[in-house]
Amino acid sequence: MKLFSSAARLPRRGWLSGMLLTALSAGLAGCQSSVGEVATVRYPVATDLSSTELTVNKQADVLDSLRPTPVAAVAGVSDGVRQRVRDLHRQLGPAAADLRLEVLERACVGYLALRQAGRVSQPGILAVADMDLPSSTPRLWVLDLRAGQVLHHSRVAHGRGSGHLRAQRFSNVLKSACTAGGFYRTQDTYQGKHGLSRRLRGLDAGLNDNALRRYVVLHAADYVSSQYVARHGQAGYSRGCPALPPEQYRAIIRTLSEGSCLYLSGPTVESAWCNARAAAQQLTSHGWN
Repeated sequence: MKLFSSAARLPRRGWLSGMLLTALSAGLAGCQSSVGEVATVRYPVATDLSSTELTVNKQADVLDSLRPTPVAAVAGVSDGVRQRVRDLHRQLGPAAADLRLEVLERACVGYLALRQAGRVSQPGILAVADMDLPSSTPRLWVLDLRAGQVLHHSRVAHGRGSGHLRAQRFSNVLKSACTAGGFYRTQDTYQGKHGLSRRLRGLDAGLNDNALRRYVVLHAADYVSSQYVARHGQAGYSRGCPALPPEQYRAIIRTLSEGSCLYLSGPTVESAWCNARAAAQQLTSHGWN
């Protein structure tokens, strides 16, 4: 059963209408049960698990393809900070066209607050993943804030407990197989079963601070490759790691050297690091450094 088989062939900016049309067509033409009926489907997909049998609600799958959840602006952000973020967004150009301004603002405010607190040590480097976008599309951006450049733009997987096409549920709990949202500090690298991998330390208490205990790391996965997405219409699932395409993971992991900032955005993710006052102080004193 391939609800989203055509998604990977769509132009990047047209993913929403095409994904919705494909999902509705599959739901109406291929579904023999009534709306809301639960059907058990075995997906022949590669995940971090050897074999996965998923229970899929057909109605939920259609809803899963709809427009991402609106993101509220950060409360108390000064006009000066907000304008700098808008200027940055424009400077990033077409490569960041699908990076929602509200998500970028939250990521930048948190990054600045973390820099002021000394919790991240790499100046000017910020990785932002909008996990509320479909896994079939590139939804991770690695940014050079000082140069106003997109260094890397890639797909990234979410945990199988977080949703199907989009990550809509987030958890910090061990063995939940969910993505945990919020801000992370990149740690050291090691050679694991996925090859070169980089550990992640969750910086949001209660949201993602179990990341090291859960072995949440940046690593490569075949189920995020272009070939896999072209075949299945979406990326496969991890156990909670933001897994990367094999063709891009080394460059991304090396750019996000130890002490860099990574932000995973999604519905219900509210980070205490989105501190408008601290962000304004840091930006005024040190810019994006």
